[in-house]
Order: sequence, then C-alpha cells, then structure tokens
Amino acid sequence: RKNYFGPLSNSPVLTCMCGIANMCVSCLRSRVDISEAIPKQVSVHFCRQCERYLQPPGTWLQCALESRELLALCLKKLKASMAKVRLIDAGFLWTEPHSKRIMMKLSIQKEVMNGAILQKVFMVEFVIQPQMCEDCHRVEAKDFWKVVVQVRQKTVHKKTFYYLEQLILKHKLLQSTVRIKEIHEGIDFYYASKQHAQKMVDFLCCLFRSKASQRLISHDVHSNTYNYKSTFSAELVPLCKDNVVCLSPRLAQSLGNMGQVCVCIRVTSSIHLIDPNTLQSAEVDGNTFWRHPFSSLCSPRQLEEFIVMDLHIIRDQRLGPSAGLKSSKHTLAEVWVQKTSEMDSSHQYHCRTFLGHLLNIGDLVLGFDFANANINDEFLNKMNPHHVPDVHFTVSFDKTYRHIIYKQKLKCLHSNPQYTEFLEDLEEDEMLRKNVNIFRDASKVPVESETDDDGAPRISLTEMMEDLSLSDTTGGAGAEMMTD
Repeated sequence: RKNYFGPLSNSPVLTCMCGIANMCVSCLRSRVDISEAIPKQVSVHFCRQCERYLQPPGTWLQCALESRELLALCLKKLKASMAKVRLIDAGFLWTEPHSKRIMMKLSIQKEVMNGAILQKVFMVEFVIQPQMCEDCHRVEAKDFWKVVVQVRQKTVHKKTFYYLEQLILKHKLLQSTVRIKEIHEGIDFYYASKQHAQKMVDFLCCLFRSKASQRLISHDVHSNTYNYKSTFSAELVPLCKDNVVCLSPRLAQSLGNMGQVCVCIRVTSSIHLIDPNTLQSAEVDGNTFWRHPFSSLCSPRQLEEFIVMDLHIIRDQRLGPSAGLKSSKHTLAEVWVQKTSEMDSSHQYHCRTFLGHLLNIGDLVLGFDFANANINDEFLNKMNPHHVPDVHFTVSFDKTYRHIIYKQKLKCLHSNPQYTEFLEDLEEDEMLRKNVNIFRDASKVPVESETDDDGAPRISLTEMMEDLSLSDTTGGAGAEMMTD
C-alpha cells in the first residue's frame, strides 16, 4: 500500500521531534553538545616568587595577564580535548586580578550529521594554583647560585658606583638576580645560570675590565656531566667626579696635547676630563683607560677649604691647532685664594680654574694643595715643576640652595653621606640625569621661592616620573640589595 509520500520502500525517515526529514538545526543544538569533551575548569600552576606560569612538562614562562603568551599557554592546556573541533576565536574576559581566576571565551565549530556544522560559544575557567618552581626552590634552600659577578671599585668615594646602581635599576637587570650581597669595595651579584650572568657582564663592559674563572663542584663519571660554579670579576675604573688626575704624556698627547693635570668632571660610559688651564675637554673610554691607566691624586679627605680673595675672568682663550674640543659650559678664570686655616697670614695662592662661572669674591671652595702635598705619582713626579699648579680647585661648596627641600628622589638601595653628595651632583649635571630614573616625591612639600634666579639648579617636573615601588622598578629582586 502507498502512503501519502509514495511507496513505502522510497519514503524518507521522519524525525520524532518536529516531523522534518533528518533533524533541524534547533534540534541538533538541543540534542548535541560539541563542547562536551572540553573541560570547563582547568588548573594553571603559577610561581609566586618569580611570577612565572608552568608550561608542562617542565618549562616556566613569564606571561603578563591577558597577553598573547598567556593565551597560547592556556590553549595548550585544552589542545588534547579540542582535537575533534575547530577553534574559531578565543579571548580573555576581565576578572579581578586577585581572584586567582582567568576566564576565557571560546568559539568552536564541528560537523555533526550529514554535513551539518554547529558552532558554539562557551566559557572556560582557568584556576591559578600556586606552585614553586625549581629555581625558587633552590633559592629557598640557599644552594642555588651557579655564577657570581663580583663588581669592585678601588676608590674612596663611590659616586661612580652609585651611578652604576641607578643604571642597573633603570634597565631592570636585577630580575634574573637570585641574590645580591654588599662586601668591601663592591657588590656580588649571584645568578642561577651563566646566561643571565653574561648579560650583566656585557652591560658592565664600558668602564670595566673583567676576567672569568670556574671551579668544579661535582662530576658524574657515568653520564660524563660536570657541575661548575663560575666567577666573573669586574673592576670599575677607580675614578669619580671631581677627582684630580695626572695623565701619562702619551695619553695627553693623543687627546689633543691637553695638560697632564686634569679634573674628572663626569664618569658615565666614558671618563670626561677637563684641563683647568685651557678648558680643553676630552673623553677617555674604558679600553683606553686600561691601556694607559691613571688614578686620583688626592682623596676627598685631603681637600682643604679656601676663600676666594680675587677673581679675573679670562676671555678669548685660544687653543693650539692640534688641540681638541673646548668646553662651552665652563669659564676660565685666574683666582687668588687663601686658606681659611691661615687667615692670620698674608700668604695667598694663585692658579687657573674652570669654575669661573660659579665663583665670586668671598666664596668658599675646596681645593688640593699641590705645593705642600707629598704625592707619589709616576707621571706627576716626572713633570716640569713649573707646569704643576700650587692649588687645584675641584668644587665650590658655597651653595645655599643645598638647604632647600627636594621634590625629587631616586630608587636607591641604601643611603649614606656619600650617596647624598651623589644626589647633589646628579641635580647639577643634566647630562648625568639622562640615564637615571628620577621620581616625584609626594611626601616632600615643595618650597616656593619668590626669586628663581639664585643660581640653584632645578630638576623640572617633566624629568620626574610618577612614584613606583622599588619592587616595580627592579622586578622584585632589588629589595635584597645592600641588605645581606
């Protein structure tokens, strides 16, 4: 017998749900779940100490929240369960950063019946589980470091060392440092791998000379593996700002026939020198210094206090045809001074100085008395005595603006009187501030002055950054520096 649609042998199969041949899309969606094999809650392991995520089986990755790296890591956790579906889209949904939850929105497609393709959008919750990585385990066990970088500077004043510290903080070189220890004449940086230590050594190559050594800790004869602890020794040039130095004749000639007795006005990636007799300036890089080394002729304790009795500015000082550059930021002057400790006598000293733009009659200055000093220097002792001045001035300290309340601060890891002097030098020198992060100190009340033409150096607000915590600047490792 024939039915309504024709012969029974040729009739299609009717669905019991809606009476349409095969199954409609609505019924397919209600009956088939294409995401049933995909877990809706997954655990992700996170190390709180180094802030890295575990990528199985044993790789730890540094990933920021809602970053592409974290998205790829989460999708790899679902890779096995998503083998039979097609991923269309994936993205993060905002969650509270402290909720220990990462919400991800996924869109997938799958062919289910007779070429019918279903698409579904659903949520997957990733639960952050704390787990300490192997590197942090070794840190906690106090047997973790494999490489140490020993940074040293053999000088009395550590201004150059403090400047180096600011560069390290700015470039965030402490993120891979597992321990920092202060010792005599320097700092030791400890690392878990030689690769991380090499980055620090490469950063210090400008003014340092370094050498490497290693010590065998253990040896497995069966697997032919060796365990070494390596040491990099880096020595910083023994100079800082305001040091009086004596160059070798060969080096002075190569720098444009400048005078041998010079003053170090700045130490950055090179040593900046000035001849106080001619204002001729030059820069000495690290390689040149270690080929022709020179040291400071006096320490800050040997500087004496002088008072300016008379001053004469020298105009139109011309250099020779083979001379180098002349500093435009300093003024050449002839000065007659007298020691404050010898005010009862009439003995005065005469010399030339590059501080003519700062000095006035009656000002107090710090200088080094060559005439009455016993200096054991190879180059100075061979110089013509007529070319050696009686007094050399390094700095004028009659600065009333030192009593103002500073509105700026640095991310420093220690504080002492020498460090305060470094901050004063930083405020005076604009070139020195270019490589240092200066932060606005909201806890200090700015002192407003009716007159701004007192000659005091000012750091503009545009040079200051918003205040951050020390852990933000150093990546969490800087808090240990100078504390061991």
